[in-house]
Amino acid sequence: MIITEKPAETSPSVAILAPERPKPKPPSQKPVPIEPEYHYHRQRKLIHAICVVIFFTLPLSSLMRFDIPRQRFYFFGSELWISEFAIIFFSLMFCMFVIAAMAMFWGRVYCSYLCPQMIFSEASIALEDKIARMVNKRISWSPGKKKLLGKAIFYVLAALASVVLAFVFISYFVEPRDLFHRLMSLDIQTAGGFAGATVTSLTLLDFLFVRLRFCTVCPYGYLEGMLTDSNTLIVHYRDPDQQCIECAKCVRVCQMGIDIRKSPYQIECTHCGECIDACSDVLARLGKPGLIHYTWGEKGEKFRTGRRPWHQRIGFRDAKRGVVLLIVLFYATGLYVAISMRREVLVEIAPMRDTLYRRDSQGAVYNRFHLKAANRSSRQQTVVLAIDGLTGVKFASFENAVVVTGGQTLEREFEIAAPPLAPLQPGVNHFRLLSRVGNESSSSEQTFIMPYDSSR
Repeated sequence: MIITEKPAETSPSVAILAPERPKPKPPSQKPVPIEPEYHYHRQRKLIHAICVVIFFTLPLSSLMRFDIPRQRFYFFGSELWISEFAIIFFSLMFCMFVIAAMAMFWGRVYCSYLCPQMIFSEASIALEDKIARMVNKRISWSPGKKKLLGKAIFYVLAALASVVLAFVFISYFVEPRDLFHRLMSLDIQTAGGFAGATVTSLTLLDFLFVRLRFCTVCPYGYLEGMLTDSNTLIVHYRDPDQQCIECAKCVRVCQMGIDIRKSPYQIECTHCGECIDACSDVLARLGKPGLIHYTWGEKGEKFRTGRRPWHQRIGFRDAKRGVVLLIVLFYATGLYVAISMRREVLVEIAPMRDTLYRRDSQGAVYNRFHLKAANRSSRQQTVVLAIDGLTGVKFASFENAVVVTGGQTLEREFEIAAPPLAPLQPGVNHFRLLSRVGNESSSSEQTFIMPYDSSR
């Protein structure tokens, strides 16, 4: 038997396909960070430091301060007396008008950049935060004890700072060396000592409890609100493309605790620009510009942008501001002229008519006069007198030159004598008394009385 093998049945061919590789995803594009255009926080702190230096320098150098005990007002080298109150009032009105004009041009720039309350309040907050961080980092106590230690250190430093600031503030009204002696003797009985103790207490309470809360009731803040118009510089939130990521950092950095996105005209907002830096810093990491800016009104362009003329870019954007500038220049010119025309030594001469004249045994006739020389400078001055219009007369027992020390008011009586044969008419004779101090000279009209009888 022949057995033949059947060929093995072959299964239909099956195509084996390799598994598909997933297509590579395009690499994710990370945002390219950008550098914020401006850093207003740095600018503010630099200006704050300059203002503190000026605050300490003005009274200690007598560049600008009152001296109430001596009734003086020092203004950049000029020593004004209380009798020159018109110039003092003019100076104060000029300063107030400049601050009001600043509010119209640049909004609350004074509040955020120049106001002492803002500067020292922010310094107080920063000091307290720094002390708390240092205590938490270096002291290994329980949280309650560390908080108590931080508060104690801050209170001590705030008390010392209050004494220093009160001393500088009172130095605007009392001579600094005199005030220092009062401070060293712990004087609280005289007006200067009591004022210093009161200001120290108020400053400490401000550092500890009030701080920036005062800005919500400050009358100047309300005045700025009334002077603001559609061309005033403000801090404005603009997000037409809905780019806000709701990080709320602009709210967290605000010392006043407001949300600038709600309105730029909130009374608590001092337009300090901290929210501008916060928004720019966050969105710059995402490669986007910030959404909060300084703008010229709600509809105007951003600050430092646009192609307007230079005077409009700095705030002169309508005729009203031009008029305000002219008024400021008028005040400044008037103040300069008034100070430049004042005389350092004020000389006043008046006849003493309780006795019209007196006559000696030789027949000479004497008229008595009163001299008042007020030296309104800080250096010694010499007043030289001369007689003009009377022939043959002379000063009797009086040298025609008197020396007046700085800040002194000299009063003296003197006589003018006419010899028996002087060619003067009986009755009233008019003449002039000339006074010269350095290169300055002045004259005053006077009268010399001669008797009518012929026995002279």
